[in-house]
Amino acid sequence: MIEAIRELIERAQISVENRDNLLSLKREISKKYKIDSLLNASIIKEYKRLLSLKLIEPNLILENLLRKRSIRTLSGIAPVAVLTKPYPCPGTCAYCPRQKEVPVSYLSNEPAVMRAIRCKYHPYIQTASRLRSLENNGHRPEKIELIVIGGTWSYLPVKYKYWYILNCFRAANDYSSYGDIKASPYRQTLKIEELQHLLLLEQKKNEKARYRIIGLTLETRPDYINVEEVEEMRLLGCTRVEMGIQIIDDRVLTLNKRGHGVKEIAEATALLKKYGFKITYHIMPALPGSNPKLDFQLFSGLFKDERFQPDQIKFYPTVVTEGSLLYKWHKQGKYKPYSDKVLQNLIVKCKAIVPEYVRIIRLIRDIPSESIIAGNKITNLRQIMKQKGVHCRCIRCREAKDTPVSAYSVNIQKYQAAGGWEYFISADSLDKSILFGFCRLRLDKDSPVAPAIIRELHVYGELTPSGIGAKVQHRGLGKELLAKAEQLALDNGADRIAVISGVGVRDYYRRRGYRLGKTYMIKGLS
Repeated sequence: MIEAIRELIERAQISVENRDNLLSLKREISKKYKIDSLLNASIIKEYKRLLSLKLIEPNLILENLLRKRSIRTLSGIAPVAVLTKPYPCPGTCAYCPRQKEVPVSYLSNEPAVMRAIRCKYHPYIQTASRLRSLENNGHRPEKIELIVIGGTWSYLPVKYKYWYILNCFRAANDYSSYGDIKASPYRQTLKIEELQHLLLLEQKKNEKARYRIIGLTLETRPDYINVEEVEEMRLLGCTRVEMGIQIIDDRVLTLNKRGHGVKEIAEATALLKKYGFKITYHIMPALPGSNPKLDFQLFSGLFKDERFQPDQIKFYPTVVTEGSLLYKWHKQGKYKPYSDKVLQNLIVKCKAIVPEYVRIIRLIRDIPSESIIAGNKITNLRQIMKQKGVHCRCIRCREAKDTPVSAYSVNIQKYQAAGGWEYFISADSLDKSILFGFCRLRLDKDSPVAPAIIRELHVYGELTPSGIGAKVQHRGLGKELLAKAEQLALDNGADRIAVISGVGVRDYYRRRGYRLGKTYMIKGLS
């Protein structure tokens, strides 16, 4: 088998340009060596071994063709999701399932939960295992977006939170490609002051590590957001916050025992924006007490009312699962979910009005169909929408993916949000059908950070480490968008500008005149 794989790798250097070439070569070699098939995972493993020994030259075409689920890194980053341990939740939401030894609202057979259980919820092992899995499937996870899920982050003990994030950074710094994972995590017995000091050291190390955490997402409730919490989030390295908004209607929120109202949603959003965070809303169509007309009306309000204006959206259509109060209501005939047709028509209408500066991350939650008693069981809802010709202008539907950069124009959209002005500066193809990159600039004289804050700078395209050729990344687009944001800030009277930079990209901003100040990268304007 090894001889067959080596011959394939050698011949692929000159004879493979597309997927058909690769399949043809696989069939030829399998027939020659009288074997059933050559698995991509086995080819990747041997390719990496030969590459590490410098016995072959890199073959990016072959790497791309062997990569499993290439969409994972076509947004320019490698998402790594990790779960916190099961911990009591401050909420009593009607729709949340509650299983033993699983975080509230999660199910033991969800893929992410199953991975976490195998790792005993340990942050170091989860992070390292995900990096290894991505590499085994042909990805280059050098630019990591760490996504911490598992319920209300803000309700966890402070010491546990520092220990958790410290070990995520430690895992990224320790991880060595082509090698075994040798767990050397920090102990939970350390004092809080020791954990905080060690976190600063690991963050500093990560600035120049091969596997850098360029973004950190935390999941929480809006009623647990306050100044103390957001400042702690920044010390941890957080750049994006996901909040379970569900719906912006007090009556429906109360009926579903959410525990907060629209006021708390608006206040949390305003505070997070003033500190520069990216904000993701979880939206739940089909909640008890709502209806398709109301769902659409309130969804529209997210982008008409300046109190909200999220940067990203996750649709989590309401489903009935065992272990929830909603399950009892459904058995009693008090709740009936939308039909597939009604739900799909609602999402089509919602997608059609999403602004170009918003990204729809998900249309459904990854709950196995066997766990859904009632509600949507369609797992490929996005593909179905595409097949129906649904037109959407959100960021995800327009991002460049592996499209080579071509002629583009820089465009600016300006809108009010939470007492400040947001500028969405984008590099689009001339017909605006493809988005190559963008920058989110916020101007807010009341911000405790700076009068101008860059909340996000992102160049789309296949994730490529610095120093390796790319179709979109590393072509100067980021530098151009950054310069445009600085000029806009200066034109509007700002004397300095801050970036809510991920730890792993601080050096990028240093090279452009920024300096670290209270967890932000800051630059004077003149």
